[in-house]
Order: sequence, then C-alpha cells, then structure tokens
Amino acid sequence: MVASCNSQKGYELVWSDEFDVDGLPDSTKWSYDTEGNAWQWGNNELQHYTANRMENAKVRDGLLHITARVEDGFNQPYTSARLISKGKGDWLYGRIEVKAKVAGGKGAWPAIWMLPTDWKYGGWPASGEIDIMEHVGYEPDSVYFTVHTDAYNHLKGTHKAKAVYMPNAEHEFHVYSVEWTKNKCSFFLDHEKVFVFRKEEQATSAQWPFDKRFHLLLNLAVGGNWGGKHGVDDDIFPCEMLVDYVRVYQK
Repeated sequence: MVASCNSQKGYELVWSDEFDVDGLPDSTKWSYDTEGNAWQWGNNELQHYTANRMENAKVRDGLLHITARVEDGFNQPYTSARLISKGKGDWLYGRIEVKAKVAGGKGAWPAIWMLPTDWKYGGWPASGEIDIMEHVGYEPDSVYFTVHTDAYNHLKGTHKAKAVYMPNAEHEFHVYSVEWTKNKCSFFLDHEKVFVFRKEEQATSAQWPFDKRFHLLLNLAVGGNWGGKHGVDDDIFPCEMLVDYVRVYQK
C-alpha cells in the first residue's frame, strides 16, 4: 500500500512517517523550527511557534495534528507549530507525497513545503523554495503550488505558481506531491499533474537552484502578508491542519 504508484516509475520508499504512534511527533524524524519567532518569519506573521508542546503538535489516532490557538503568555497572540525534517530527512531529487487536510478560516495559512538544507547559493530566495501546497483561509476553494528562486520570487512578482480550484480542501484529505528531478519539478494533486516548473537551457542557480539537498516543512501560520491579507477571525481557533502520512521516494 505504501509503495503507491511510485514503484511503477522506479521509485522506492526511502523515508516516511505514518503517524501511527500517539504523542509528540517522532523526534528521530522531526524538529521544531522556532528561530524566526523574533522577526515574525519575514512575512509579518502573528503566530509564536512552539516546541515539544502537545497543544500545538501531536500525533493522535493515526494523524498529525498541527494546531493554532489564541493564547496569552507568548510574544504573539497565537501559538502554532512548524515541523522540519532538516538533518533527519534531507534529499536531492525524489517524489515527496503528503496526505493532508488543510486548516481553514480567515487568517489561517497552512503549508507543506521544502527549503534548502545547506543554502549553498545564499539566503532566501537565492537557494530556492519548493511549495508543495499552500492554502490561505480567506480563499477556501483554492490551493497553491509554487516555486521561488532568485530570478523567480514573489518579491519581484515573478514567482512561478499555479492555483488549483479545490472547494473541499478544508473538509477532506488530499494527496499533495512533488516529483523533483534534475530537470524539473512536477506538482501533483491526488496523483494528477497540475503544474510543472522546468529547468531552462543554460540556467544558472538564479533560475534553478534545485541541484542541492532540501528538507520538508509542515506548518500552520496565522496572519502575515498573504495569510492575513483580509484580517484574522479569532472565531476559527483552535484550528488545525491534519496530516495522514508523509512519504518520500527516490529512484
């Protein structure tokens, strides 16, 4: 079952989390990223990411729950979690599949994405970013697939992205995937290809920094330049992104 359709393409499972042990997320596979709390993560976000805290990240009944809450006692009005596989799951090329149900409501900004582990080409966006799925709660019927590089990023308005109509994203589980090779990143929704970003001929790292290892991030942000574009509705909290599994395949 875990082998999915990938064995037909010559892919083998190399890393996974089925979230089948209740408690905190598996510490052999996940760490907590809290480093950007002091500067609002560069996007003017409103959450304080916590670590080792069941209120914000826990496994229960076969699912990872990443939960955002309204809470006092932190340097921001909301708490949440940002899980990263850095140093515990880092890959150069492969197919990454995540089955998830996104958090909804105005102000919620859940994401499944990848960042460079070693930042060989410099700070963001020079070393690249692969957004396997992003959703903003004020657009409940859409999910986004995006690539950022030095040449193509949202600060310049040149980022490469695809919005897909998905009216039940907040109510049902879907499989979000990227198939990343040395020449392209192909994005899939429920195993159907929806967007392809191809390496250009004579591309430099400014166009294609995706020849270095990357790791995975799962997080639920609150507010921010995009997620909070139309404000935050406190009535949505606590809200949560649910993850059924993460599976990484390589040739």
